[in-house]
Amino acid sequence: MSAKNRILVVDDEEALRVVLSAELEGEGYQVKNAADGQEAINILNKEEFDLVLLDIKMPNVDGFEVLKFVKERWPKTKVVMLTGFADLKNAIESKKLGAEDFISKPYDLVDLLTTVERVLTSS
Repeated sequence: MSAKNRILVVDDEEALRVVLSAELEGEGYQVKNAADGQEAINILNKEEFDLVLLDIKMPNVDGFEVLKFVKERWPKTKVVMLTGFADLKNAIESKKLGAEDFISKPYDLVDLLTTVERVLTSS
């Protein structure tokens, strides 16, 4: 893999976005941020990403809507859902809509990075 993967981090919690982006960049990924679903859609309309880390509960446009948008337009783009509302219903809904994985907050950074690597290397 010559070029490191491009990741879009979408979360309405700024502190979480900043920390997560810094960690991912430290691992060599190219990272962009969006504060909500609408901003994510605007960015996705202009750029392609290998992976979207996507919060479910956000103002304006929620994560499920962004997930549907991504899977309709870029079916090869992988999506991992992030949520503080880790319940079975959201996990099942995420999978049904095409998400590759589901991580509950607060998450362990090592686990998250392992999941990102696994999702990006699976075909």
